[in-house]
Amino acid sequence: MNRFLGWSSALFLAVASLSAQQTNQLEQITQQLKQMQETFEQQQRTMREDFERRVREQQTQIDALKKQLEATRTNAPVAAAALPVATASPPATVVPTQPAWSPSQPLTLARTGSAYMNVSFDALMDVGGSTVKDPSAQLELGDHDPIKRGFSLRNAEIALDGAVDPYLKGFANIVFKLDKNNQTEVELEEAYLQSSSLPANLQVKAGQFFANFGRQNAQHPHQWAFVDAPIILTRAFGPDGLRNVGVQGSWLVPLSFFTEVSLGVFDGQGSTAFGFRNPGEADALGVSRFHGRATLDRTLEGPGDLLFTPRIASSFELTDVQTLVVGASAALGPNDTGSDRRTEIYGGDLYWKWKPANASAGFPFVSWQTEALYERFQAGADPLVPVPLPAETLDDWGFYSQVLWGFHPRWVAGLRGEYANGNKGADDPQDVFRGERERVSPALTFYPSEFSKVRLQFNYDHGALFGDAQSVWLQMEFLLGAHGAHKF
Repeated sequence: MNRFLGWSSALFLAVASLSAQQTNQLEQITQQLKQMQETFEQQQRTMREDFERRVREQQTQIDALKKQLEATRTNAPVAAAALPVATASPPATVVPTQPAWSPSQPLTLARTGSAYMNVSFDALMDVGGSTVKDPSAQLELGDHDPIKRGFSLRNAEIALDGAVDPYLKGFANIVFKLDKNNQTEVELEEAYLQSSSLPANLQVKAGQFFANFGRQNAQHPHQWAFVDAPIILTRAFGPDGLRNVGVQGSWLVPLSFFTEVSLGVFDGQGSTAFGFRNPGEADALGVSRFHGRATLDRTLEGPGDLLFTPRIASSFELTDVQTLVVGASAALGPNDTGSDRRTEIYGGDLYWKWKPANASAGFPFVSWQTEALYERFQAGADPLVPVPLPAETLDDWGFYSQVLWGFHPRWVAGLRGEYANGNKGADDPQDVFRGERERVSPALTFYPSEFSKVRLQFNYDHGALFGDAQSVWLQMEFLLGAHGAHKF
């Protein structure tokens, strides 16, 4: 009996202990589940509050831009009606409403009221070869052209843009380049303010920026339709293109068709004002020279020492599927080869595009672009060289013409022809930016997406200084974020 009672007690104690353990585990699981539910609900509330905050911010911006757009339409009803459908540049004072946020938009770093800043990064890398040992010596003279056989990276830019306030927008881009020894070079390419709400279809731009000359000068390399810059643009504007510190005013003329006139006024000094107050490069003795002449340090003494760049451009809808844009430009200012020497550059440009009404994502299309330039450079005399150089006027002229065919979604075939020449100058044998040159360039571009491209291009070059040359270049691009819209 005692043994039975002992066994019964032991069994009872074991069952009680097991029940207590199960109860304790159940309480722990219940507590963990409760904590997880509370955490999940808190995260939901936080996400909902953040989403509602973002919606309110977007709605505030949209409402402000709608008011701004309505005010602009009230000030310029005729000009707004004159825009070609979905092709020509919008009026300078019209700010489009922003679409809802998507992953393809630039990264917004900061926002205070109506102000914000977007950031994007774009890189171009080239690989290829040429029958010329050093392509950069005479063939590829642009600062963003392929610089050598093999691999080169001549443009990787960080772009910043945004609204400063309801009255001003800002843009800046910092460019990184690798030289022949893969050493990094850095330049502040553009940094400017631009008005967004002036009356009477006016717009003002101030800072450092590309001059509004022709069609390609103001474009960044990622916008180019070919790997390298056209010969005549490099000859007239130098490796960097025509850009400088200054101010530009533009006016959208109230006509029945889109017409914009602009005038830029620049400091006109330095290598980015190539044919103007540019000291050139130092020779073996350390003397700065341009077109063979020793240069002066012409300081700014009055308005006549500034660089002026007027331009007019008009767009016409030829049919429902064809648009034509024509323009004329000039760049006028002093140069550094003499105290009274001046430079004049004149240009005309034409752009035509056909895109059918049933085009999908912009394809198919055909476009034709042509620019012609004439430069008149008054070179000063230089008697202090072994072979004295006389004062003379150097005339250079040339053109490029290119056709693009978007024959299939994401595929574009292109063909560009170029010619440049000038009168015989006293220093021509040593000046790579003069002499007769011509080039033919077929190209094929594939866009895997709007954020990348791959381009294959062949160049046949002929020049009075180097004879014949053939080159093949493969270019690759990737974009993080998204650049703002560019002009048509």
